[in-house]
Amino acid sequence: MNTRQPDPPRPGACLTRRSFLLHSGAAVTGTVLLCNIPGFEGISLAAELASYPRKRLGRLSELKDGEPVWFNYPDNSQNSGSMLVKLGVPAGGGIGPDQDVVAFNLLCPHMGGVLHGAYKAADQVIGPCPFHQSCFDLTRHGMIITGHATESLPQVLLESEGDDIHATGLIGLIYGHSDNLRP
Repeated sequence: MNTRQPDPPRPGACLTRRSFLLHSGAAVTGTVLLCNIPGFEGISLAAELASYPRKRLGRLSELKDGEPVWFNYPDNSQNSGSMLVKLGVPAGGGIGPDQDVVAFNLLCPHMGGVLHGAYKAADQVIGPCPFHQSCFDLTRHGMIITGHATESLPQVLLESEGDDIHATGLIGLIYGHSDNLRP
């Protein structure tokens, strides 16, 4: 058994990983705590809220199980091609009486492969991606089930107002975007 202790750091030596993590963790903790001390109200950690357009997509009564409706959201660019579909089974983020109406952007989050026409109604999945065979489960927020993608398919947030369906936002980034509202 080796009982030799490591040499102490030399003066002027590089910062160790342990020391870096300790000091950076202390800096973050200090910043968060300072925000709650009276007199430091000027320091704030706030998230920027995206303001997505509200877009009418159709009517719940006109949707048929397994028949997709194509639309562009949040803008009219080719990268914003999306699909609205009534799955026939409850789904994460689903709207309507049966919570089965969902919408997703159709660019694979791995390398931007176009998924238009790859919907499999019998399985409630979309894919495979033409690049690396990724498939996504539409009942579980577009979660990856096979292939190279490491992120879920971007889900379009939906709201129903009476019989009308509206797109109101996105969960996840559209491939190639650093901000869904500024391609």
